[in-house]
Amino acid sequence: MWSVPCFFVAKAYRRRGVSLALLKAAVEFARERGAQGVEGYPIEPRNDQPDVFVYTGLAPTFRKAGFTEVARRTPCRPIMRITVTPSWQESGSPGRVRG
Repeated sequence: MWSVPCFFVAKAYRRRGVSLALLKAAVEFARERGAQGVEGYPIEPRNDQPDVFVYTGLAPTFRKAGFTEVARRTPCRPIMRITVTPSWQESGSPGRVRG
């Protein structure tokens, strides 16, 4: 299981879909390297949430990327996961080791 621990998006680029694009790219990167799943630890947004506290991402962004909630340890902190098929399984070959 791979994980996406945090994001940093410059203030000028926030609220433009950058986090979603980064998250999708991270999932694809992990899939290409044999990951069977990716996990994230976003927060549920609140109206009064300062940007500095959303560095782990927002739950709606993870949902848009296809993640589902698998656990919730606190009211505002879901654990979200997406299952992926490693690229080498799709092609039927073990793939190439990159060094």
